[in-house]
Amino acid sequence: MNQYHDNGSNKGTMQEHDVMMRGRRLLDISGVKQVESFDNEEFLLETVMGFLSIRGQNLQMKNLDVDKGVVSIKGKVFDIVYLDEQSGEKAKGFFSKLFR
Repeated sequence: MNQYHDNGSNKGTMQEHDVMMRGRRLLDISGVKQVESFDNEEFLLETVMGFLSIRGQNLQMKNLDVDKGVVSIKGKVFDIVYLDEQSGEKAKGFFSKLFR
């Protein structure tokens, strides 16, 4: 029996989280809980699997569906990094830079 079986409600099930990149120019991300911040060089997203930082050039939000937790970003992608407990120092540095 599938533990993620949905019989009409989302209680107890984890939303899927996928990152799909097309040609380093278009990102589709599911499982997004919230967009923390963004500009043309960096996006910070809270996903069901932790904070996700996307850095690049000429980044733009192409699509945002809050109900489904889907974000589409276009622009030239340099890196995609999860900021979690294992990279605590990196996350601290990132957040201190963000909130100067």
